[in-house]
Amino acid sequence: MNLTEKIAQELHLKISQVEKTIELIDDGNTIPFIARYRKEVTGEMSDVELRDLDERLTYLRGLEERKEEVIRLVEEQGKLTDKLKAEIKNAEVLQRVEDLYKPFKQKKTTRAGKARAKGLEPLAMIFWEQTEENGLPEDLAKEFITEDVKSLKEAIEGACDIIAEMISDDPDLTQMVREKTLAVGTLSTEAADPEEKTVYDQYYGHSEKINKIPNHRILAINRGEKEKKLKVKLGTPEEAIRRAIAEIVIKNEKSIFTQLLEDTIIDAYKRLIAPSIDREMRKLLTDRAEKEAVKIFGKNTENLLMMPPVKGARIISIDPGYRTGCKVAVLNETGKLLAYTTIYPTKPRSDIKGTEATLKKLDDKFKINTIVIGNGTASRETEEIVANFIRKTNKNINYTIVNEAGASVYSASKLATEEYPDLDVTTRGAMSLGRRLQDPLAELVKVPIKSIGVGQYQHDINQKQLEGELDNVVENCVNRVGVDLNTASPSLLAHIAGINGPIAKNIVAYREEKGRFKARTELKKVAKLGPKAFDQCAGFMRISEGKNPLDGTSVHPESYKVAEAMLEKLGIDKKAIGDAGDIEEKICKLYVPEEMPKKSRTRVKGFAALAEISKEPENPKKNLGKAIEKMASELEIGIPTLKDIINEIKKPGRDPREDAPAVIFRNDVRSLEDMEVGMEMTGTVRNVVDFGAFVDVGVKNDGLVHISELSDKFVGHPMDVVSVGDTVKVRILDIEKQKGKISLTMKKKNMSKV
Repeated sequence: MNLTEKIAQELHLKISQVEKTIELIDDGNTIPFIARYRKEVTGEMSDVELRDLDERLTYLRGLEERKEEVIRLVEEQGKLTDKLKAEIKNAEVLQRVEDLYKPFKQKKTTRAGKARAKGLEPLAMIFWEQTEENGLPEDLAKEFITEDVKSLKEAIEGACDIIAEMISDDPDLTQMVREKTLAVGTLSTEAADPEEKTVYDQYYGHSEKINKIPNHRILAINRGEKEKKLKVKLGTPEEAIRRAIAEIVIKNEKSIFTQLLEDTIIDAYKRLIAPSIDREMRKLLTDRAEKEAVKIFGKNTENLLMMPPVKGARIISIDPGYRTGCKVAVLNETGKLLAYTTIYPTKPRSDIKGTEATLKKLDDKFKINTIVIGNGTASRETEEIVANFIRKTNKNINYTIVNEAGASVYSASKLATEEYPDLDVTTRGAMSLGRRLQDPLAELVKVPIKSIGVGQYQHDINQKQLEGELDNVVENCVNRVGVDLNTASPSLLAHIAGINGPIAKNIVAYREEKGRFKARTELKKVAKLGPKAFDQCAGFMRISEGKNPLDGTSVHPESYKVAEAMLEKLGIDKKAIGDAGDIEEKICKLYVPEEMPKKSRTRVKGFAALAEISKEPENPKKNLGKAIEKMASELEIGIPTLKDIINEIKKPGRDPREDAPAVIFRNDVRSLEDMEVGMEMTGTVRNVVDFGAFVDVGVKNDGLVHISELSDKFVGHPMDVVSVGDTVKVRILDIEKQKGKISLTMKKKNMSKV
C-alpha cells in the first residue's frame, strides 16, 4: 500500500502536500508548529486536519507492520501461498488482516483440533469436496476407525467439527456474516429485575437496529449492563445467514454429505460464528460510540478553554457550602490573592447580616466590580443572598456563576500545594473559581481536563483515548492563544509546542533566578531547552515590552529578518508595531500604484464625461492580492507566512478568544418557582451532547434543549447548531419542579414576534 497516495485520496489532499507534511512529522515537528509556521508546505491545513492526517498515518503504518508480521508468522508454518500473501498485502483494514490470519492462528484446544489429532482431517476434506453422490457417509468413515476413533459416529462428528471450524475461519464468510448482521441486526434490552425502578426504565423491552442506534444510547445501555440493571441481546438474521453460508459451502446438493453439511453449518454458526460476531458487533458499536463521545468531549473542551478572559475584573470569588460555610477569595485584576475569609450565609447558621457586612467591607477596601459563585452545593442559596446584597446596597457590581467541576481536584493536587503551600485546600478552590473567569485557559489547564464535565459518559469510555484527545485539544488551544513568557505558569508552559513539564519548570526557575525574560533568545539558556525545542516553542511565547517588539508577536524568530525588511520597505518603525496605520494600503501603494481609470465600454465623449469617471471612488486595496504576491516574491517568503506577519504587525499578540461570546453577568436572581412555561430568556450553553444542549438560564439546574428543539430545520447533531459558551435565546416548554428539570426550545417559530 502506498500510504501517501492512500491518505491523499482519503483526505482529499495533493500527494506532494501529504509527502511533505509526513516529512515534517517524521522530523519531530509538533502539530501546532506545523499548522502555524509551515503553511506553505501543508497548504494551510489546520491543526485539526493535521492531527487527522497524523492519526491516519499512525493507523496505516501500524496496519503495514501487522501485515508483515502476519506474513512472517504464516510463512514460518510453511502455509503461505502467493494468493494469501497478495490478499494480506491488499487488505485495507486491520480487521481483514486478522480475518485472513485466523485459520493459521495458534488456538487453544478445540473440538476441531482434537479431531485433527485423531487423523480425521482427510475425512473432513472428503465431506468438504462433495464429490460422492452414491452410498452413505458412514461407508467412507469406516476407514478412519482406529484406536483413537472408536466409532463411526465419532469419526463423522470429528470430521464435521473440522468443517465447522473451517467455515468459521473463512475470511470471506466472516465478512459476509458481519455485513448482514450490520445491515439488519438489532440490539434488544430488558430489565435484569422487572420489578426494580431504575434510571434505565426507558430501555426495558427496548429494541433497535444496530445501524440506527444513536451513540449515546449505546453508552447508556453499556452502563446499565455493567451495573447489572439491564440484560442485552444481539438479534441477528440467523436463518438468512445460514442460507447464505449454505449457498457458498454446499457446492453439490446431490452429494451424500448435503444433510451433514447443513447440520454442520447450523453448528458452526451457533457455536463459533454467532458468539464471535456478537462480541465483535458490541465492540464495534462501543468503539463507534466512544469515538463520537471523545470527539464531543474534545470539541466542548475546546470551546470552554477558548472562552474569552474577563479583563479588569476585581473579584470576590465564593465557593459555596453549608456546614463549613462559603470560602471567599478576593483577587485583583491579575489574579493575585488580596484576602480570604469564610462566610456563613447558608444553613445551619444562616448568617445573612454577617455575610452582607463582610461583602461590604471587602468591596469598600478592594473596590470590587465582580462576584463569582461556584455552581455546586448551596450555589442557589448563595446566589440569592449575593443578588439581594447588590440590590440593597445599590453597588455597581455584577455576578456570574462559574462551573466548579474539577476545582476540588485541583485544589487538593500536588500542583496546587506547590503553587500555594501556605493556603488551605478550600481557599485554593475559591481562588481557582475566580481565576476561571479572569482567564479560563490559564486556570483550566491545571485541572485534569476529563474532570471538567463537558462531555457525555466520560467515565465509561476508553480513558487512554479520551486523555489523548484532550491533550491534543489543550495543546491546540494553548498554542493558538500563546503565552506571556514572563507570567505563564508551569502548567500553561508545559502545553506549548516542544515544551514538557520539566522544561516548563526550568523556564520558571530561570525567570525567578535571572528576572524577566527580555528576549526570546534567552530561552536558549534554559536548561534542557535545545535548538529543536526552541524552534518549536519560540513563536508561541510572547514578551511584552522586550528589547525587540517582534518578541511580543507570534512572528517566529526565523522570520524576523523578513518582518524587519517589510517594515523598512513600508517606512514603519519597529517600535510602532500595532500603531502603524493601514499596512495593506501601504503595501498596495508601494507595489501596485494606482492606475488611471480605464474607459468604460460605453463611448465616452468629451473631457466632462472623463472627469465624471475620474471622480468614481477607487478602492485603494483592490489589488492587495497582487501586491502581497509581489512583496512575498521580493522578500523570498511564502504568501501565507507574509499574511500572518502582516496581521501580527497590525495587532501584535492578538487573542483569538476575543471573537468568542462574552460572559453573561447578572445582578438579579431567579428561582425555579419564578419560572413559567412560555417564558423567554437568554442563557449560556454549558454542555453539548448527542441528544441536545444544556443551557444555564440562571437557576440551579441547567435546562435541556433536546436536539428536536434546537432549530426549525433538521439537525444532524447538536454541535451543528450550538457550542459550549454560546449565548442563546430560549423559551420554556415544560418544568418538572419536583425533579428540577426544565425543557427548553430554541425554535424560532416558538418565540414571540416581539
